[in-house]
Amino acid sequence: MAPPLGNGTPPPRRPGDRHSRRSVLAGATALGAWGALGTTGCTRVASASGANGGDLLGRLRAQGVVRLGIAGEIPFGYIDRDGRLTGEAPELAKAVFGRLGVHRVQPVPTEFGSLIPGLNSQQFDVVAAGMYVNPERCAQVIFADPDYQMLDSFAVRKGNPKGLHSYEDVVAKKARFATGTGYAQIQHAVEAGYEESDILVVPDQVAGLNAVEAGRVDVFAGTAVTVREVVRKSAKAEAIKPFAPLVKGEPRVDGGAFAFRSAETRLRDAFNAELRGLRKSGELLRILRPFGFTRAEMTDLTAKELCGG
Repeated sequence: MAPPLGNGTPPPRRPGDRHSRRSVLAGATALGAWGALGTTGCTRVASASGANGGDLLGRLRAQGVVRLGIAGEIPFGYIDRDGRLTGEAPELAKAVFGRLGVHRVQPVPTEFGSLIPGLNSQQFDVVAAGMYVNPERCAQVIFADPDYQMLDSFAVRKGNPKGLHSYEDVVAKKARFATGTGYAQIQHAVEAGYEESDILVVPDQVAGLNAVEAGRVDVFAGTAVTVREVVRKSAKAEAIKPFAPLVKGEPRVDGGAFAFRSAETRLRDAFNAELRGLRKSGELLRILRPFGFTRAEMTDLTAKELCGG
């Protein structure tokens, strides 16, 4: 996994301040790196035709470049300290689009909550941000099949002194709870009965780890890969075993995928075909492994399942 962004992050925000997203890590460092690449979020792409599955794939092949909407989130899609576009989604995009005859990728940075509006207003060609697939988003865009699945995990003090293994444990033991800005884990905790107003919302996983290490909270919740990576070098904290949170009484396993404009079914289908090949050959895991993904995050989930279709 590439090194985390610098500590130039905003102060903790309360739940009412968040965007509707899994998480946001973009800060001044990332924005500076994006600027150095000469990309802007206001650049538009040519309008696509919705006839016969759209013509975007052909236009991308002719142009030789695809514009990726990213949100500056480690490990999903970000600019590293050397100003290089990386993350599980951009690296997968390079592999898939290269096989489709499009050999350059260009990042277009935006806030996570602006990814779908930016895609639909043609500021970029595809969302490459590890976006979770859910019915609300499926009503606005079309998704490729997930390239990963994800469980939740907690960062806790070494030895897990409070014995926290689920959101229900957090509630029952009145643990002090933190998670990231806009993380799905906010809703998971509330679903278990935790008061949203009592949640400490921090800018990113590094701030969450710091809160656990300093004893300001008992637990920081995030995706399994996020928590696993952030505690890797900590002498004071550890990650608990990943688990599926309960949503409406049922275990929930999320999946992240690329998103496309609704008319571009031809591009989505071509992307899916290449993704299936990468998954079957084992190349998908090889691409994602440097960002903390393991065999446990590989999946056969489909977008149709997660969209509720």
